[in-house]
Amino acid sequence: MKWHPLTCAVLIALLASAGAFAHHSFAMFDRSQEISLQGTVKDFRFVNPHSWIYLLVKDEQGSEQLWELEGGSVSALARNGWTSKTLTPGDKITVRIFRRHDGTPSGEFHSVTTADGTRLDFTPRY
Repeated sequence: MKWHPLTCAVLIALLASAGAFAHHSFAMFDRSQEISLQGTVKDFRFVNPHSWIYLLVKDEQGSEQLWELEGGSVSALARNGWTSKTLTPGDKITVRIFRRHDGTPSGEFHSVTTADGTRLDFTPRY
C-alpha cells in the first residue's frame, strides 16, 4: 500500500492534536456544589490554557488552608474585564466556585468580589 504525503500529514496532525482537546474537560467540578469562599490571594496566575487563583482560606480551627481555583483562559477572562493585575497577593476577596468531586480544597472559579465591592465574573462556555 502506498501512502500519499498529504494523507500522512493529515493523519499526523490529527494524532498530534488529540491531546490538546483532552485536558479541557471540567468534568471534575461538581456544578451542584457551588460555594462561596472568603480569603486572601496568595497568587494569581493569568496564564493559558487556564488561569489560577491560589487562595488562603481560614478553616473552622482558624488555620489557613490553600485552595487552588482554576478558571478560564487569558482571552476568556479578558473578555470579562480581567487583566494580569486584577488580583495581587494580599488582596482580600470573596470567590464563588464549583467544588471538585473529590473534596480537595480546589474548584473552578466563576465570580470574584474584591474588598471594594468590584465584582468580576467569568462565565465559561462549555
